[in-house]
Amino acid sequence: MTIAIFGAGVMGETLLSGLLRSGLAPGEVVITERRADRAAELEAKYGVRALTNAEGAAVADVLVFVVKPQDMTALLAEIGDQIAPGNLVVSLAAGVPTQAIAAGLPEGTPVVRVMPNTPALVDQGMAALSRGAHVTDEQMERAMSLLRSCGRAIEVPEGYQNAVTAISGSGPAYVFYVVEAMIEAGVVLGLPRETATELTVQTLFGAATMIRETGTHPTVLREQVTSPGGTTAAALRTLDDHKVRAAFVSAIEAAARRSRELAET
Repeated sequence: MTIAIFGAGVMGETLLSGLLRSGLAPGEVVITERRADRAAELEAKYGVRALTNAEGAAVADVLVFVVKPQDMTALLAEIGDQIAPGNLVVSLAAGVPTQAIAAGLPEGTPVVRVMPNTPALVDQGMAALSRGAHVTDEQMERAMSLLRSCGRAIEVPEGYQNAVTAISGSGPAYVFYVVEAMIEAGVVLGLPRETATELTVQTLFGAATMIRETGTHPTVLREQVTSPGGTTAAALRTLDDHKVRAAFVSAIEAAARRSRELAET
């Protein structure tokens, strides 16, 4: 089986490196790139072949589209008639429905839509996959295994993808936003920035690990930290006074709404 990754940007390279770390041989993966200097860089770094889009479509059994949404139409026009019937297409193009992709491909082509996120760069990504028409269970598992090479993967109905985009696609930015605020608060309180950063990052990592490994509801974990009349209670009261929880809900709703708008353009 040959996997062709169409798009050699950050996410394309992230997926490529994840696949190779997961055990695939360089000869089993190709990547497409128009710029000669970038193609040479990838070939030297990973030992894979960098091809044109047409060449990639001709040799691939699984085609992974990691292009910008606005470039999808041109890509389909270029390679749509070169894809062998039954070859699996996996699209990481945000907001582009499986039906729109399938319309530019041979009849019956199975298409899986993916919303990844940037922690895939450190093998801690969260990818949500949705199957289009004609995707078999075996093909879906194949797509899932591709994304598991750089993190976790789940299957969701395609109708959930706007919500997924708002939660996990954009989610790392919300976390970075909170981390920035906590570090700045530490500096205001007199801590060296390096110390405030280490305290904040490890606290975040530890809290997330507790949720995952204990399976305990976050409300219960929060209550375990919050002593009556203590420092945590005072801090949480202030957050509630500023309606921080409501602001997060409104922000995520705004992200989902924008995702729908982009999908309709």
